[in-house]
Amino acid sequence: MPASATLLLYVLSTAALLAVPGPSVVYVVARAVEHGRAAGLVSVLGLETGALLHVLLAAGGVTAVLASSEWAFAVLRYGGAAYLLWLGVRQLLSRRRTAGAGPAATPASRRRLFRDGVLVDLLNPKTGLFFLAFLPQFVDPAAGPVALQVLVLGLLFVVMATATDSAYALTAAALRNRVARPASGRPVLQRTTAVVYCGLGGLAAVV
Repeated sequence: MPASATLLLYVLSTAALLAVPGPSVVYVVARAVEHGRAAGLVSVLGLETGALLHVLLAAGGVTAVLASSEWAFAVLRYGGAAYLLWLGVRQLLSRRRTAGAGPAATPASRRRLFRDGVLVDLLNPKTGLFFLAFLPQFVDPAAGPVALQVLVLGLLFVVMATATDSAYALTAAALRNRVARPASGRPVLQRTTAVVYCGLGGLAAVV
């Protein structure tokens, strides 16, 4: 197990990283603003499930294998970008189909929200790099099994990310009630979230 001082330094460093909004935060905020508090929290659950899968892959050494293969990392990177772009295009198409159906937006199913969150985080190469480049700095081979240390540190990250992303989701949902109350505000929210998804996809492809 990591030493207490190592755990404390890891928690403080991870908290500093999570405090800065990244693609996951932007994604969950967009979901909460578009569909409300419950949708935002379901999206958080999906994201952290994806992060948990990253933890398991890192503990098993799969993340390092993927990062060492240029083509595998490229597939992960561009696959994630393509999926985010598809979310944006789907949002635009959905808005066009419902434009004449009235002011109410079609709610997304929780299953779809959860699935999208898992895929967005699982296909995010930056999350994989966190477990490849950042987390190993706090692993001490002399302190015990490396895989167990990675698992413990990874689970700490998931717990902290859940708290941070949930706070952003709840805040965004509260603001949504003010923005979306007028019927004219809903199309603006739909267009904005579509642009956010496309922007995240483009960013993932070029960064």
